[in-house]
Amino acid sequence: MVHPGQTFAGYAVDSVLGRGGQAVVYLARGAGQRHPVVALKVLDEQHRDHAGTARLAREYRIADRLRHRHIVTVYDHGEHWMTMQYVDGGNATRLASLDDKLDALGQIAAALDHAHHDGVVHSDVKPANILVHQDFSKHGAVLIDFGVAHVLAEDVWHRPAQVMASLPYAAPELLQGRLPQAATDEYALACTALELLTGAPPFSADDPVTLIDAHLHLPPPEMSRHISWLTRSFDTILARAIAKDPDRRYPSCTEMVHQLRETVRRSAQNT
Repeated sequence: MVHPGQTFAGYAVDSVLGRGGQAVVYLARGAGQRHPVVALKVLDEQHRDHAGTARLAREYRIADRLRHRHIVTVYDHGEHWMTMQYVDGGNATRLASLDDKLDALGQIAAALDHAHHDGVVHSDVKPANILVHQDFSKHGAVLIDFGVAHVLAEDVWHRPAQVMASLPYAAPELLQGRLPQAATDEYALACTALELLTGAPPFSADDPVTLIDAHLHLPPPEMSRHISWLTRSFDTILARAIAKDPDRRYPSCTEMVHQLRETVRRSAQNT
């Protein structure tokens, strides 16, 4: 366990930025380092086995190959750790204005399409994995955490042993154990968009089994019935973006978000 005030991999650890299921991310500073302020991800001791270290190395390799303004930049790594770009504004739920939320969604859509073009599916798109800079108008949003990403050319011959997904944003095909595809990220981005715009993803439940059943079987919610400023056009776009059949969704994340932005902005102007 690393504690603030200690030195690790040549960096002075300042504070804890976040904790995940297998690692802790710290704010760290390195005197004389090429990147003096970084986010330092360190595996918990119980996850420093072969599987854990291989997963971390794979996460670094995937992120390193996806050079895009709105994908987190990784800097360096060791057996149990990696350093990456520090984004100073928290996650996307902290964005206050409607325009900023829509702009962030457009930026992340472009990042996902870039990854998809390179054969990578993120597989865990959610608000917590979209960080924003304090100076949002200048630097925008950044997609992080490729820890459960799939590289289609590598993963096509085997199915995941277990579903690694954040349930409120998980597409039906992911829950069914099928290989994720670009449309899987689109589904999760649409769920994320709905949460940023309305405060909640499309389906919610107190227990995992009910939530999984909702993704698999319940029709998309008609948000215009509950939120006065949203229109039936919004419902139509959402329904396509989270269609049970991935082939029925939009051809790209950018196209989906474009349709969503146009409809939301028209709705907001008419209120």
